[in-house]
Amino acid sequence: MGGVQIVSTVIAVAVTAVAVALVVRAVRQMLAVIRLGQPDPTRSGQRAARWKTMLTETFGHTKMFKWSVVGAAHWLVMIGFIVLSTLVAGAYFEVVNPEWELPILGGWDVFAFVTEWIGILGIPAIIVLIVIRLRQLPSRTSNSRFAGSTMWQAFFVEYVILSVLVLGFGIRGFKVSSGLFHHPVWATPFSHALGAILPASLTAITITALIKILVSMGWAITIGLNPTMGVAWHRFLAFFNIYFKRNADGAPALGALKPMTSNGAPIDLEEADPEKDTFGVSQVEHFGWKGLLDFSTCTECGRCQSQCPAWNTGKPLSPKLIVLSLRDHAYAKAPYLLAGGGKDLSGEEKGTAEQLAGVNVLALAEAERPLIGGAAELGVIDPDALWSCTTCGACVEQCPVDIEHVDHIVDMRRYQVMIESSFPSEAGAMLRNLENKGNPWGAPPNTREDWTKGLDFAVPRVGETDEFEYLFWVGCAGAFEDKAKKTTRAVATLLNEAGVSFAILGNNETCTGDPARRIGNEFVYQMLAQQNVETIKESGALKIVATCPHCFNTIGNEYKELGLEVEVVHHTELLAHLVKTGKLTPVAPVDGGLTYHDPCYLGRHNRVFTPPREVLGAAIGAGAAPTAGTGILEMGRREERSFCCGAGGARMWMEERIGKRINVERTEEALATGAKTIAVGCPFCSTMITDGVRSKGQEEVEVIDVASVLLRSVKPTT
Repeated sequence: MGGVQIVSTVIAVAVTAVAVALVVRAVRQMLAVIRLGQPDPTRSGQRAARWKTMLTETFGHTKMFKWSVVGAAHWLVMIGFIVLSTLVAGAYFEVVNPEWELPILGGWDVFAFVTEWIGILGIPAIIVLIVIRLRQLPSRTSNSRFAGSTMWQAFFVEYVILSVLVLGFGIRGFKVSSGLFHHPVWATPFSHALGAILPASLTAITITALIKILVSMGWAITIGLNPTMGVAWHRFLAFFNIYFKRNADGAPALGALKPMTSNGAPIDLEEADPEKDTFGVSQVEHFGWKGLLDFSTCTECGRCQSQCPAWNTGKPLSPKLIVLSLRDHAYAKAPYLLAGGGKDLSGEEKGTAEQLAGVNVLALAEAERPLIGGAAELGVIDPDALWSCTTCGACVEQCPVDIEHVDHIVDMRRYQVMIESSFPSEAGAMLRNLENKGNPWGAPPNTREDWTKGLDFAVPRVGETDEFEYLFWVGCAGAFEDKAKKTTRAVATLLNEAGVSFAILGNNETCTGDPARRIGNEFVYQMLAQQNVETIKESGALKIVATCPHCFNTIGNEYKELGLEVEVVHHTELLAHLVKTGKLTPVAPVDGGLTYHDPCYLGRHNRVFTPPREVLGAAIGAGAAPTAGTGILEMGRREERSFCCGAGGARMWMEERIGKRINVERTEEALATGAKTIAVGCPFCSTMITDGVRSKGQEEVEVIDVASVLLRSVKPTT
């Protein structure tokens, strides 16, 4: 061992020792912060399914490949990070003695071949990611998905990866030129080509190996000093965050909301005590431990932000910035909490003066910040951001590491509504109407059946008939809102035409509670839901068809928590089946071109994309075999990337005062297709897009439900 090797070895060992110590300290700190969260026993079961989901999502890159170029590049970089870390280990041997290599694997030609090609493909892959980030710098692109991300951290990580890949080939090239590389050309073509132009030098091998170690350990030291550096730590945390996701089968955390819990157990609102039980989240430590893991795992990639309808229309809400704010707050407040500090549910300090004596002033100051509050209050989350959310789920759908944004936002809303009574004032009327009238419009409950007047057939009611296949859940919009009534009548007419036996609850139906639950009022939701569950059970219904995706979602996904097990279908699913089986036959084609808007709660939340398109395709083709999408003028943002109409999350009953109206943004996209008919499958979407069409002065463009399109094709004179 020469002098260069001795000095290099000492430096490598010293830097590595520092790096390991800092990384271990950071890991301990992250674990301590995550453990501050509330228990959640639902995350530990179904281990086999969780392992399958985690391995499929990570190594299959199932979410990343939805963005093809970025996904492919990121997959190569991820595989490179995992596999080529062995070559970093090999560099320690090459520092000591240039003739050495990684034991066992280092002499295997197959290993050399794999690492060679991962390196060859990894270099252009990381360059692609760097170029994409440079082209979307927030200072250059106002709507960049990286706006608000910590850019130096991302570039640091990317340039470290590029440097390590280049240095790896440098070591191999110098070993080739020095006659110390024993792998054949077929296995390592680039290394041999590089070695042909590099000088022979044992010292160069050692120095290059040392630089590779210093760069790698510099990365480790940096992330060790920055435990909130999600762009780096997600490489390790993503495996755990995906494993512990809400749905073990891999489904995103959409559809049903996470039930309201206290200390990890579902709350019984009849027995709950606000002085003992947490109602939603008012302090960062009230989130479940999975929530704190979510915040720690965020990669700051901004995919959620790029898809968020609120962010895209100038609202202060960015799902990414919500998560980053909660992450930074949690870690800044952690020293205070870990010392024994914290407020009880009455707002009294739990920590003693002795416990808090050693806590730094910054952590104490962070502990005084309200979780929800404006700039003057130094709030962590601005109220306008909290209430801008439509719960459309685009953020959850796009997140590559399965962060559950919607659940966290609704948890914060729950505390604001139920304990603080702090929410947009106009939503108060909606909640009062739900409590007093059983519908958000405040319409007289005894007028729920008025939509049946004038039909040329009798609509059976539960109680008047015991024989029916489907309980037709009309919904509040379908019963009271004029435009939605037309959809209700169309569905009933089509079911009657197809010979489907169905019945309605009539005046015994009440709101499912969706707007109350999404705004955060679990009290009102539970009251309505329990009443409906009892009514449905008494009806004996085994199948339910609903025209409103919000009713469809609530009854099908959330009433299970209350013991209701029934089959629930959306009317477009049932109509598609009736067309396929020949019970409904379209005969008149739709003129003028047609586009279809995917409702968030039908499509993204419940994965119903094809049936509406099959129905519309059959109507457009007028009798041809139904084919999803045939003849439809599709919008750019559709199916799982559909852009929200702006009505979800109880936003239907809140004013939109900031930025561009979401419904106008979506309407402009629909109008850009040139279609004269905009088909929808949700009464909320129908209202919002109709308003958007009127605001654009395009009254000649008709907004109509899928059922009405089909009815016109099946019965042209109707």
